[in-house]
Amino acid sequence: MSIFIEYIVRLLNFIAPKQCVVCGKRLTISEDVICAVCNLHMPRTLFSKNPYENKMAKLFWGQIKIEKAAALFFYEPHSEMSRIILSLKYFNHPETGELMGRMLAEEIRQDGFFDGIDLIIPIPLTKKRQRERGYNQSMEIARGINEITKIKIVGNAVKRKSFKQSQTKMNRWQRLDNVKDVFSIDKEHDLDGKHILLIDDVVTSGSTIISCAQKISAHYNNIKFSVLSLGFTKN
Repeated sequence: MSIFIEYIVRLLNFIAPKQCVVCGKRLTISEDVICAVCNLHMPRTLFSKNPYENKMAKLFWGQIKIEKAAALFFYEPHSEMSRIILSLKYFNHPETGELMGRMLAEEIRQDGFFDGIDLIIPIPLTKKRQRERGYNQSMEIARGINEITKIKIVGNAVKRKSFKQSQTKMNRWQRLDNVKDVFSIDKEHDLDGKHILLIDDVVTSGSTIISCAQKISAHYNNIKFSVLSLGFTKN
């Protein structure tokens, strides 16, 4: 970082100091999104150490042709760490997704998680939801991952036709039914034989991922998938 840029960063930080989205404390210049203390206490899943047979990967067994699955941290609603997702989805902070995506990629690439992956597809929102929010949180996470891995993002391969209702209080089977046939193919791409990394903010039952992956698999030949998210909900 040049002296001039460092000066500008320090000046901006003084005028409008960044705060940790978890605890609210002021961040130092070297910190992004969360402070070092909250980062240290983040309940990491460590799924990337065993990406083929962890609890998250098993959600997709028998549903899609799954290779690997991992998430950065265990997600619990109303917990301190849930503020990361709230900041990203409901408080107009798309930068949270990009910065957390970068952190996620930096941590798991040393485990070889990205080896063999051809492209990234972020789970899409409906046009209405994206217009209301102003961005797709999964795309922001994907951008952060792309910064580290340089894996190509294909953002228009799939579109979401509808969002039936909130899945917050549904069980797994209700979630699977709720997202049935909500995705369709958007633009044509050469995806035959590709290993696709699907990105979402939080994985709970895996129903949204499964629905999206099944639609892609029905349209293209010999597709396999890996899945990556910021949060994974303990069931």
